[in-house]
Amino acid sequence: MLVAITESASMTDLSLRTSRRRFLVGATATAGALAMPTVLRAQTRELVVGGAASHRDWVETILIPAFEAKHDCRVIFEGTRSLVNLEKMQQNRDRPYLSVVQMDDPVMILANEAGLIDPVSQTDVPNMSSLVADTVHAEGAWVNYLRPFQAIAYNKEALPDGITSWNDLWDERMAGRVIIPSLQNTEGVFPLFMAAALQSGKPVREAQYEIDAGFEKLQALKPNILTIYTQMPQAFNLLETGEAWALAGALSSFTMPRQLEGAPVGLAVPSEGAFASPSGVCVVRGGPHPDLARAWINDLLSAEIQQKIVGPTFSLPTNGEVSPPADLPENIEILAVDWANVAANRSSWVERWDREMAI
Repeated sequence: MLVAITESASMTDLSLRTSRRRFLVGATATAGALAMPTVLRAQTRELVVGGAASHRDWVETILIPAFEAKHDCRVIFEGTRSLVNLEKMQQNRDRPYLSVVQMDDPVMILANEAGLIDPVSQTDVPNMSSLVADTVHAEGAWVNYLRPFQAIAYNKEALPDGITSWNDLWDERMAGRVIIPSLQNTEGVFPLFMAAALQSGKPVREAQYEIDAGFEKLQALKPNILTIYTQMPQAFNLLETGEAWALAGALSSFTMPRQLEGAPVGLAVPSEGAFASPSGVCVVRGGPHPDLARAWINDLLSAEIQQKIVGPTFSLPTNGEVSPPADLPENIEILAVDWANVAANRSSWVERWDREMAI
């Protein structure tokens, strides 16, 4: 009888130990299951970057792999146009999903005025200390990471000696051979400002406010104008076939690839200089992972990354420690534009353009 009681007690004790062990194992498993998502989230934070569709190749092959490995995260790049990125920022301002946006400076101005940007500083983006002049804007609201530039593309067969001055566009031999951009295009302000400088005798930094002089000089160009373009590819078709000899406001990142592909075109940087058409980057106000957003900008401004991307984009660097690509013309003087002035006056300028520049 005592043996039976002892056996019963032993079985009860074994059952209790087994139940306790199962509870502990189950509790540990449950705790692990609950902890796992936290670990995964920490390892796979997602940074969503809005940028230019034309930049997708180098962003996804050069920048993203290096950034993901360095910062233990995942980057999603949404490539589109600057105005579309602005719309995304506006429509999602209460619950932003973009952390970083890369846009043209004129659109950055609109985003900043709408309160959609969180400024950066050298404290959280140390590589800002290496930037060249005129690349930090609105007290750090955005910075420039590349400087594509716009000058004059020309047909090498028609003009084997190239173009040395913006004044060459007004030469009689250029009758019916010049293409200029519409003022509806961002680059349309560049010939207008250069015309103002040539007419007034002032440097571009002052002449860009002399709009009357600019329109007067451009009207004198009419006999030489073949067409006024709104789409650059169509304008280049005319240039490459030789129907046009010169295209004012041509972008370096568009002209140089065509030249390397064998098209009979060259990019002239006249003695008066070329115009900056810079690419900007900013932190979206209230966006997820602001630490990663600032790290993205810091890496984008680094000498290591800029050295790798200026070649594929045919752009000048903004980091002063980086040399320009070998394929670009040497000693380029970059002319800065007051984009805030452009934003404030462009509508009235376009109306005047439509009245006075019809051909």
